[in-house]
Amino acid sequence: MRKTAMVAIATPGFARPLHPFHAILLAFPLPLFLGALLSDLAFGANYHQQWANFASWLIAGGLVMGGFALAWAVVELFLLPRPQRRWQGFYIMALLVMWGLGFVNALVHAKDAWATMPEGLWLSIATVLLALLASWMGYSRFERGDVR
Repeated sequence: MRKTAMVAIATPGFARPLHPFHAILLAFPLPLFLGALLSDLAFGANYHQQWANFASWLIAGGLVMGGFALAWAVVELFLLPRPQRRWQGFYIMALLVMWGLGFVNALVHAKDAWATMPEGLWLSIATVLLALLASWMGYSRFERGDVR
């Protein structure tokens, strides 16, 4: 009877996927901030004050859910192996900048509805782009050499 040895070989591949709860948390900021942008566009088109109120509430929701996603990502940073921490750090920075810009956007939208334009619109555009970047980084979870 011949004995065979089993050897484990580490091959480069995809990093650990997102935890399902983290994926749910990350799914909220982009559509909420996008809804705020669309509300800002609607307010700019017809100046009905309710659109500015909608944008304020959508931004608040995006901040809450984005804050939870950011907190989860920071905790996960300490659980990842060292090679994956660099990518996680970039992901956390994208979430942090998205959250910070969203907070400034919320402060701008806290003013009178007439005073939110055009700063609120530009901040909403930038926040949506950062939320898109953070979502892409969170859901892709690959390292530089892993794309084939």
